[in-house]
Amino acid sequence: MRTASIQRDTQETRIKLSLNLDGTGKADVSTGCGFLNHMLELFARHGDFDLSVVCRGDVQVDCHHSVEDTGICLGKAFQEALGDKRGIVRYGQFLLPMDETLVLCAVDLSGRDYLGWALELSAAKVGDFDTELAKEFWLGFVRNCPGSLHIRQMAGENTHHILEAVFKGAGRALKEAVSIDPKHSGEIPSTKGVL
Repeated sequence: MRTASIQRDTQETRIKLSLNLDGTGKADVSTGCGFLNHMLELFARHGDFDLSVVCRGDVQVDCHHSVEDTGICLGKAFQEALGDKRGIVRYGQFLLPMDETLVLCAVDLSGRDYLGWALELSAAKVGDFDTELAKEFWLGFVRNCPGSLHIRQMAGENTHHILEAVFKGAGRALKEAVSIDPKHSGEIPSTKGVL
């Protein structure tokens, strides 16, 4: 079973996170930031990942540290659960429509971190969530589960819809990337020196 448990304690946050890559989409999330909870629940459901997150952070200041550190922990959990990446598909992509919104999420679990972020968010906040923190979340993720993650808005105006499409689409793209390729289940995909 490809699972991981991460604990991270800093001056700003205390996080416990557990992940099962081969789950059924169950999520139990409490970050102190309502919108992030919602996004992580959708991410887990669309990726078929079982995800548990408890974050106690300095949300009386704002959600910045809680969002960024949760992204870091999720990346670490993916990296740990994937181990040597033996036999994974490695690549995944999903084009997710949500009402007027269309977002492309594409990932290569290459071992080299890169975030391609091309969103136009008209609102600075959705509920208690500063929308610029979505980028910080995914930067934390790719720096700790090194890979290329491209998130590109193709259409859309509603900021809630755009960010929801990002988390759903990323869940589906990662579900594909971490899946076991039956043709190559005994091989370790090369992640060094690949153009």
